[in-house]
Amino acid sequence: MVRALLISATVGGVCGLLSCYMTLKGWALMGDAVSHSVLPGVILAYILGLPFSVGAFVFGVGSVATIGFVKQKSRIKEDTVIGLVFTGFFALGLVLVSKTRSNIDLGNILFGNVLGISSADIQQTLLISAVVTGVLLLFRRDLLLFCFDPTHARSIGINTGVLHYLLLSVLSLAAVAGLQTVGIILVVAMLVTPGATAYLLTDRFDRMTWLAICSSILSSIVGVYTSYWTDSSTAGCIVLVQTGLFVVAFLFAPKYGILRQRFNSSLPISMLPK
Repeated sequence: MVRALLISATVGGVCGLLSCYMTLKGWALMGDAVSHSVLPGVILAYILGLPFSVGAFVFGVGSVATIGFVKQKSRIKEDTVIGLVFTGFFALGLVLVSKTRSNIDLGNILFGNVLGISSADIQQTLLISAVVTGVLLLFRRDLLLFCFDPTHARSIGINTGVLHYLLLSVLSLAAVAGLQTVGIILVVAMLVTPGATAYLLTDRFDRMTWLAICSSILSSIVGVYTSYWTDSSTAGCIVLVQTGLFVVAFLFAPKYGILRQRFNSSLPISMLPK
């Protein structure tokens, strides 16, 4: 439980930080693509005797490169290309699993196994989390401008192409870190939901960042405890808590919540908040 709480909170905080950029950039589908595309990398890494993180990272970045190549060389729209690539990679992973004799539990890869995490996996996850956090903090201003207005960023001399692939590489690393907590399938929730929740609560990016990190860490801790006492899926409980926080923000956010907007619409114009 101590290990599970430590890793869940760490990965939750990192994913919460990254989710702010994902929300501003509108990359929910890209996060889904990367998280699903790492499955064949994990299996091939097992076959070759390499760390799972190496194979997952290579295939995560490879899926992004494939998406970019197909988009540039064809008339197919980006969302369609993303759907084609990540389902193809995921299907390849399933075939490799079915043809490889091993003791790999597909359920642990798909849905995580944070309660059974080893010391080596803890060190690996902490290292990846430190790298992701360091990159996001080091390039914070450039990435923020790139997510808000890439045209303006390009006009003032910022290399947006480098930032594009840097952010995608960080996304791949975060997906690798999330393998141990919520698995391949649900890691996209950790990369999207905290940022979306915070986005409803504030208009300031700094405040949005702290809200996303805190909500993600809280969801991870509460989710792990809930799964322990109810004997249910840890990954499912973490994501359900995150979804519950989003629903609360969606309904009761002081400025953008549905109930607040309905209340404001019922007031005379002279009584509306300025």
